[in-house]
Amino acid sequence: MSEIRFTIDGKACLAERGQTIVEAAKANGVYIPVLCNYEALKPVGSCRICTVRVAGRYMASCTQPVTEGMAVENTAPDLEDMRKSLIEMLFVEGNHFCPSCEKSGNCELQALGYRYKMMVPRFPYLWPGRALLAGSPLLMLERNRCVQCLRCVRGITSKAGRKVFAAVERGPHVTIEIDPKLAAKLSEEEARRAMDICPVGAILRKEKGFALPIGQRKFDHTPIGSDIEKGTGR
Repeated sequence: MSEIRFTIDGKACLAERGQTIVEAAKANGVYIPVLCNYEALKPVGSCRICTVRVAGRYMASCTQPVTEGMAVENTAPDLEDMRKSLIEMLFVEGNHFCPSCEKSGNCELQALGYRYKMMVPRFPYLWPGRALLAGSPLLMLERNRCVQCLRCVRGITSKAGRKVFAAVERGPHVTIEIDPKLAAKLSEEEARRAMDICPVGAILRKEKGFALPIGQRKFDHTPIGSDIEKGTGR
């Protein structure tokens, strides 16, 4: 199978046919930030943090396949500022208190905030009123931290193939709900996967908070994207 030749910010790269821009960039040691995207799930391009520019057009790189001769802009100043603004919006649209959050140090949104040097958001805080759901025996759904990436909706199913989480309503009224009957039947392993698939601290395993001490958390020593940028590519 022939490989596709393309460039990212002028760097010559190779991709396999069918790869998305995000997948191909990672294979070539180039980091493109993502939040809603998760390797085991079908991409949906909902958060738009992975937006790149090709031939003057903006597109979600987690859903766009690479084509022969494609020239991808990834780190142009306006693209980076747009990503930073999206991160800021996610912070102000929820209630994120990082110092007291069980996912602090392991949170992808927090890590992106550090990467993009977010200090004071340019948007006003909304302080929405969101209820915490704690009826499941093993899980807690802290919707104040939810960024509605839908990873849990797409990735967590019961043994019968039914979705444990669901997005209810539309637009600004959308909320993530959990099926109490299905959640009550989750195993320890399934509950852990639900917590791990969430990029923030919205899905928490009960009685397991702050399991890792400061200094041993995922992003304490290696900023988000470092694993990709250290790669040699092909």
